[in-house]
Amino acid sequence: MGKQKETSITKIIEIPEGITFTLDGTLLTAKKEDKEIVRKINSILDGSVDGNKITLKSPRTTKRDRKIIGTNVAHINNMIKGLTEGFKYKLQVANVHFPMNVSFDKANNHVVVKNFLGEKKDRLINVVEGVNVKVDKENIELDSHDIEKAGQTAANIEKGTKVRNKDRRIFQDGIFITEKPGRVFI
Repeated sequence: MGKQKETSITKIIEIPEGITFTLDGTLLTAKKEDKEIVRKINSILDGSVDGNKITLKSPRTTKRDRKIIGTNVAHINNMIKGLTEGFKYKLQVANVHFPMNVSFDKANNHVVVKNFLGEKKDRLINVVEGVNVKVDKENIELDSHDIEKAGQTAANIEKGTKVRNKDRRIFQDGIFITEKPGRVFI
């Protein structure tokens, strides 16, 4: 007799103390004190929250289903890490030709870039709600408990100062990501 083939995949994730998870259909909500992260899990997965454990179950064992369950486990682990430690992104302001002036407008939730490549009009870059921005001359720090919000804000800032229609070897101005969770550039 050979080995019996598996018919489903089950993953169990431990929830640390102080964090509560609730599952409403496909919406998974994590809370700790005043912080909250809401994430949609894949609809082909059967999920349940029992005490201090989250169980994700896939009805099939195909390669695609294993990928989906692995991705959702990674997202849940990021939710837990975000609520316990938080995520930090660092960006560096680089000027070669014109001295760029960067500030954060808290009222409108924008990063304001003045004098980028000598432009007279200020560039306004949107900051996703729930991200704390700290500007210190040439350095920008982003803090958030949600990795997606912090990452999207960092991408918005980097993309907002992208040089177009000029030779990138000469015009190396911009704001660039130098550090993100798990990676350090430079």
